[in-house]
Amino acid sequence: MDPARVRDAYGRRAAEYVEALGSVEVMADADRTCIETWASGLDGRVLDIGSGPGHWSAHLHERGSLIEGVEPVREFLESARARFVGVEFREASVLEMPYDDGAARGVLAWYSLIHLDPDDVALALASIARVLAPGGSLLLGFFEGAEVATFDHAVATAYFWPITSMTDLLDSAGFAVVGVECRTDPGGRPQASIIARRHADTLAT
Repeated sequence: MDPARVRDAYGRRAAEYVEALGSVEVMADADRTCIETWASGLDGRVLDIGSGPGHWSAHLHERGSLIEGVEPVREFLESARARFVGVEFREASVLEMPYDDGAARGVLAWYSLIHLDPDDVALALASIARVLAPGGSLLLGFFEGAEVATFDHAVATAYFWPITSMTDLLDSAGFAVVGVECRTDPGGRPQASIIARRHADTLAT
């Protein structure tokens, strides 16, 4: 789906989204544990790609991470800057990130690539690899399925991804997968998270 259309769709529903899902307190305990554990092992700059309402950026900031939210939806940015004073947020897309090569030690992409067409997911992972320092870590959250297939998300069309397909894309982008978790909450869609480390001797192009 066209990233501009996704951005506009979220912009129209930003206030509703922030009210319903804009705090860590309403997130699943398993998500909080996963993200906190991952971030605790990082030393250096962290980028929260597709930071949305900004709650994960703010949460990790409070826990001591040197983190910056990266978000293309202006309505989300305005809300996050007002609610989380002292946390850095920048307007940008994962496909065009205004950072130097190797600028970050960690990237959180928590369900922020789910609306991208498969070819654009490959481009996004290459973009993330570029801004990660060699050995840097990516935590990627997404909806897991038996095949790459669309589904009707509440805001915009999204994709299911098999673990193997996402792992192949990560490998092509210069990552080594070091951890995978899958779960299905009651009444929810299958979910997955992958921790991947940027190869020390490869710079994705």
